[in-house]
Amino acid sequence: MRNLPTFTLLEADHWQDYELLDSGDGLKLERFGKYTFARPESQAMWSRALPKSEWDNAHGVFIPTGEESGGHWQLKKKVDEQWVMSYPLPDLTQRERELPSPSGEGLGMRDLKFSVMTTPGRHLGVFPEVAAHWDFMADTINGAKSLPTFEDQRRESLDSRPNVLNLFGYTGLATLAAAAAGASVTHVDASKKSVSWARENQELSGLSDRPIRWIVEDALKYVQREVKRGVKYDGVILDPPKFGRGPKGEVWEVYKSLPNLLDEIRQCLSDHPLFVIVTVYAVRASAIHVAQAVDEMMKKHKGTLDSGELVTREKSADRLLSQAVYARWSSQ
Repeated sequence: MRNLPTFTLLEADHWQDYELLDSGDGLKLERFGKYTFARPESQAMWSRALPKSEWDNAHGVFIPTGEESGGHWQLKKKVDEQWVMSYPLPDLTQRERELPSPSGEGLGMRDLKFSVMTTPGRHLGVFPEVAAHWDFMADTINGAKSLPTFEDQRRESLDSRPNVLNLFGYTGLATLAAAAAGASVTHVDASKKSVSWARENQELSGLSDRPIRWIVEDALKYVQREVKRGVKYDGVILDPPKFGRGPKGEVWEVYKSLPNLLDEIRQCLSDHPLFVIVTVYAVRASAIHVAQAVDEMMKKHKGTLDSGELVTREKSADRLLSQAVYARWSSQ
């Protein structure tokens, strides 16, 4: 009988610019930097803890329509078209701080800085719960330099940086976290607007000198080309939508498309991969299903697998709100 992966409720608990203030009655009240917003949240099946006056004081409310992610923002107070938030990444080891960067500056870690805004699809440009994966990646990439297998592999390739692939990269925050930790990153997203936004976040974070390739492309087609080219990656970040379309109308449906994509990614992995992270939103999927798919993909590699839910803890009543399911494979 195969061992089941560990199940974890994973919190991103280092935020200063974001808070889940309250939730309930199918809604959540959040602070993004200096503004507060109320958004639909179907899983908030309890009563709100804060008084109505607190909710009424929000800067904006998202009013949904019948279709998926449809609706509009109703702004009650003046809100900047864009504003900047930050996230504190883990510190580097002393050895990492002493390594030079391409610009001649040290690789000392810094806060990620990124712009956020209200968008037609109820999102604001950041999924705060995913920051738990940013911390994990930074720690894994930092620790990889001391692994004998990784050092041998880098010696052969004449490249000291782990090579990371971020698919469905959105506004680039996972990409920037990996790059800040010392990885070379290929960022792929089908939306030209999202990739432009991600490049702006690179500038805001002071990471313009880091080796990042920005690609506007369908994820599956891109990986298939990488397989043919023989390109290998040490880490993969995969954050697929429930449904989407590529730049040439390619259809993505997570249940139908994910197994094929995982198989193609498997062929792009280096001999000693460091990590694979898969996060799935807005589907009726169990974490164990996602974990078993990743386990099958990584069966020839030695490592550990954990899975569970990305959760956010309320400030008001200390309740946990589940945001997504995930599976995470690590060589360490």
